Amino acid sequence: MIRCGDFKTSYAADMAIFDSALARWGLAALLLALLALPLAATSYWMDVANRIGIAVIGALGLNILTGFTGQISLGNAAFMAVGAYGTAYLGGHLGLPYPVTIPLAGVLAAVAGMIFGVPSLRLKGLYLAMATLAAHFIVEFVATHWNAVTGGVNGVSVPAAALFGRALDSDGKLFYLIFPLTCLLVLFAKNLFRTKVGKAFVAIRDQDVSAEVMGVNLFKYKLLSFGVSSFYVGVAGSLLAYQARYISPENFPITLAIDALAMIIIGGMGSVLGSILGAIFITGLPELLRLGSSRLSDVFPALVGLFASLKLGVFGLAIVLFLVFEPDGLAARWRKIKTYWRLYPFSY
Repeated sequence: MIRCGDFKTSYAADMAIFDSALARWGLAALLLALLALPLAATSYWMDVANRIGIAVIGALGLNILTGFTGQISLGNAAFMAVGAYGTAYLGGHLGLPYPVTIPLAGVLAAVAGMIFGVPSLRLKGLYLAMATLAAHFIVEFVATHWNAVTGGVNGVSVPAAALFGRALDSDGKLFYLIFPLTCLLVLFAKNLFRTKVGKAFVAIRDQDVSAEVMGVNLFKYKLLSFGVSSFYVGVAGSLLAYQARYISPENFPITLAIDALAMIIIGGMGSVLGSILGAIFITGLPELLRLGSSRLSDVFPALVGLFASLKLGVFGLAIVLFLVFEPDGLAARWRKIKTYWRLYPFSY
């Protein structure tokens, strides 16, 4: 019997996250490979892996707000800064361990996100984007001038993440904090959109007037979306603080928010998998370019000096190409590939 479609015989099967044994075994193999990564990778690649994990959490947060709820935001860098400075204060001044500091930093960012999300009931599109951009400059101003908490322009040091006297003071050790937390937040985001709250987010994105007529409280769910999104971004900022061990306003430029938007555009708007693929692509692309330019430096010495311009050029070209040829992102391409092989040889 040749399989010629994707049919479900129960609601549980239709709602299953992993709909086949192959998907479950593939996920298990991937998780085992990631757990073993610190045993084989150099400190350089562990740094890259940690930054990818942090980027995945930040991109997920933005995708919840922009991709799933339809609220455009340019405030990712601001809310990440709130999470990072909150970590510096809670962990440095108060001496709290990271299991307490990280969620509290996320809550601080969520409160800030909900405050700046209040205009979302009356503003849409570009106007809402400008309101969240204002949040970036406000947070930047506070970070620059609140010397007692943020250290001002000089920045502030962050103690290593520690629990019961064991410090995660290297990229290899920190990976075992970032990796499980990333998996947990990905799983939560995946399940969120199987609930009433997640479906309300999607209804607001698709048609907010119709959603309101059907009984969806727009103000409540828009604010909740800002809160959940900012919590994710705040957790990403907290992990960034623990990894960098020293933060200043220069760690949170507006380009950080642009990078996050690029991640969800290239990965796929309204897709959890798209957030992961987009974060891997945007974070890994500069590293591949850096390695390539280093390898060619003997033949083309000027290439190393042009790396920054080359990075921006390839970055912009990648976004344009994806918008033209794959507007639904890498996640949609992956679904097409899976569908092709699931129905092979009758994949038309």
